[in-house]
Amino acid sequence: MANYIVRRLFYGVLVLVGVNLLTFVLFFAVNTPDDMARMNIGGKRVSADAIQKWKAERGYDKPLLWNEKAQGSEKLTQTLFFQRSLPLFVLDFGATDTGRDIAYELSQRAGPSLAVAAPTFLLGVFAVVVFSLVLVFFRATYLEFWGVAFCVFLLSISGLFYIIAGQFLFSKTLNLVPISGYSNGPDLVVFLILPVLIGIVSRLGGEALFYRTMFLEEIGKDYVRTARSKGLSETMVLFRHVLGNALLPILTSTVAVLPLLFMGALIMESFFGIPGLGSFTIDAIAGQDFAGVRAMVFLGSLLYILGLVLTDISYTLVDPRVRLG
Repeated sequence: MANYIVRRLFYGVLVLVGVNLLTFVLFFAVNTPDDMARMNIGGKRVSADAIQKWKAERGYDKPLLWNEKAQGSEKLTQTLFFQRSLPLFVLDFGATDTGRDIAYELSQRAGPSLAVAAPTFLLGVFAVVVFSLVLVFFRATYLEFWGVAFCVFLLSISGLFYIIAGQFLFSKTLNLVPISGYSNGPDLVVFLILPVLIGIVSRLGGEALFYRTMFLEEIGKDYVRTARSKGLSETMVLFRHVLGNALLPILTSTVAVLPLLFMGALIMESFFGIPGLGSFTIDAIAGQDFAGVRAMVFLGSLLYILGLVLTDISYTLVDPRVRLG
């Protein structure tokens, strides 16, 4: 088991190195610092002096990998790769192109993102699993037919529509909750009710269909028939045996996204005015802040790889074949 975990961690590090190299190529070789300067200054007819000044102020005036003008070890250290890419591995994100400390921004915005994403994730998983098991319990009935039709209907609607319709109905028409905003005080729940509800409903359709198919495959197996022959009720069979043996695919779709809860939802945070990491990423893209975007790309990749490693480790806890093999 230890060798399995170490091997997965090693693969994760290799993937992270590849992501870092690819990000460096995209941000500094394909889209050069000169291009960044032109887009930030505005317009294509920008003087060379203005471009050089913009690059010097932000540390983009150095060679990519090798500095011929430097002496000794500075030939490597006085480069964009050494100063902009390698520090990311120790979570040194530096400053944005506008001068803000990225680490400070992340520390301030992780809380609001988690406040929205955590209840959405936990309540969403519970709602999807229970709804899927109910569909399986009433399989081959009209209730299952209309439940599946409802899931297909939910799946056919864009997530953006849920946000706009929810704000229009519950905030503007019924005036039940604020249309947007965020608070660190006791009234935080008032601002979170609508985005959390929309997040749960928007994921219900697709995931419920996936879980339903998975549970239907399990319910026809021999161990289920054996459990029924022992006199167990259908509810006990579903919630104890079927659900327990279907944990692997559930873990695949849930554990991997746990670290990404800190990243927030880009569209959700923007529409609801939540000062989280998602809105920080949108602001960085809109403001052409390449340092901020690069930091968020690396952080998102790191958290996603961590999620995959956690998924592999969770397999060893629920599947004896992985633990013993």
